[in-house]
Amino acid sequence: MRVKHTILTPLALAVAVASFGALAASDEANDKTKHPDDPSAAAYEGSPSAVDPGSAQVVRTPGAPDLTDAEFEKAKQIYFERCAGCHGVLRKGATGKPLTPDITQERGLDYLKVFISYGSPAGMPNWLTSGDFTEEEVELMAKYIMHEPPQPPEFGLEDMKATWEVVIPPEDRPTKQMNDLNLKNLFSVTLRDAGQVALIDGDTHEIAHIIDTGYAVHISRMSASGRYVFVIGRDALVNMIDLWMEEPNTVAKIKVGMEARSVETSKYKGWEDKLAIAGTYWPPQFVIMDGKTLEPKKIVGTRGMTVDTQEYHPEPRVAAIVASHKHPEFIVNVKETGKIMLVNYEDLENLSITNIDAARFLHDGGWDSSMRYFLTAANQSDKIAVVDSQDRNLEAMVDVGKIPHPGRGANFVDPEHGPVWATSHLGDPTIQMIGTDPEGHPDKAWKVVRTLDGQGGGSLFIKTHPKSSNLWVDTALNPAEAISQSVAVFDINNLEAGYDVLPIAEWADLGEGPKRVVQPEYNVEGDEVWFSVWNAQDKKSALVIVDDKTRELKKVITDERLVTPTGKFNVYNTQHDVY
Repeated sequence: MRVKHTILTPLALAVAVASFGALAASDEANDKTKHPDDPSAAAYEGSPSAVDPGSAQVVRTPGAPDLTDAEFEKAKQIYFERCAGCHGVLRKGATGKPLTPDITQERGLDYLKVFISYGSPAGMPNWLTSGDFTEEEVELMAKYIMHEPPQPPEFGLEDMKATWEVVIPPEDRPTKQMNDLNLKNLFSVTLRDAGQVALIDGDTHEIAHIIDTGYAVHISRMSASGRYVFVIGRDALVNMIDLWMEEPNTVAKIKVGMEARSVETSKYKGWEDKLAIAGTYWPPQFVIMDGKTLEPKKIVGTRGMTVDTQEYHPEPRVAAIVASHKHPEFIVNVKETGKIMLVNYEDLENLSITNIDAARFLHDGGWDSSMRYFLTAANQSDKIAVVDSQDRNLEAMVDVGKIPHPGRGANFVDPEHGPVWATSHLGDPTIQMIGTDPEGHPDKAWKVVRTLDGQGGGSLFIKTHPKSSNLWVDTALNPAEAISQSVAVFDINNLEAGYDVLPIAEWADLGEGPKRVVQPEYNVEGDEVWFSVWNAQDKKSALVIVDDKTRELKKVITDERLVTPTGKFNVYNTQHDVY
């Protein structure tokens, strides 16, 4: 342990769009899942990957256009940052289509350029017309994907330990809280493109501290005690932040791979704060660490057979991880294989793992109100898997709409159907409620008991609070500007009455830019709901706070340091799984 104090013609476009159907049909054997017709999924599937572009060896492939070393390196970086999250590091396909040379060389350079430029209804982003790529970059990427994909190296214990740093050892940390912050109402806010998180005081609505982290922090998770915030960037850097310090800051950090999305800490009684876990996209694995120093203890690979066709998959990525409250276990979603792993951490030397077959492609989810049942989206299978964490088995598979994307979901008591957990969708406008009370409402349990229509597809998060009668649904990835810049809110006591629309981005008054409104998050009292107005990196962004009771604007937080704010995590609500 180290201790340290080309614009394409309309004809070309038409040809490419016409040929897209042939591509989809020919790839059907490789992609058994359904792609949505809703174009809102395009933005979602284009999420960037932060794999270190310098980690892979340059290769050349017969039949592919020549690239200089400099061009190859640039294209490799663009691919890892923009494309690997969907198509996979090895380009064998995941949420997106396979992009192996046998396919791309057959399509040809002109087709690939149009496809990259304008996208498709099946989920390919429009990289040129969106302004993300120049014409030269479009041509470069079309050439690049005709080459064999360079494979990054593995990342084992020695690699992790080389990046591990304990900035302040546990014995040198405070023994009590040394600041005046109301930690229960503190928010950890992702400043995506700045590589930082902002700690914002929920009482004063002021930025308390800005902390440097990894690239594009995906989530913040709190330790069981509420003292430590664990954040993980898409570059797989984990920062452990001590909230008791006079000025909260990183006390330990480690890079656990090259691309990642998930981190969690142990919460079972007697194991609070003792262990942490992080899952990676590349390499496909997870690592269990010491909960106070982040020392890596146990690495487990996730490569294996898919649950449906039982074919070997070389790149099954780790998506959501939650900590069980019923056993000393982590519950780990393995995306491409569709397996849910119950990882018992009592004996790390002789690790016990129970594999539950669910469905591809597992993504995100959350607990029901009893915190016994974990409901998680198999988003491209259009299903919600329900795991009984007490009996340690698969309770149910529930068919839902197109590409469910619940975040953690929303728990409340439906006036007709009793306790439910709700999800919204990327691929259609529906919001669906699943009954979660097998004892009190056995005829409703693990069924969709109510379906509502929202503003449209492209929803990333749905949220309510035990003290609220409102159900909030964002539509951040809807292609219609008016929809992506507003939110829908339902009255839980009168769900059939429909929704009201609140113009969150308009209230922020930021000027030009895409200004997508994303992720409702409550304060600890449940009387405020916060929204990120996520603008371009070179534009002004903001946080908008709404009075939950009146649904009126309460506060707009603007600051030049708020660069591309996305996820927001209230300490108490995240610590106690309140959603």
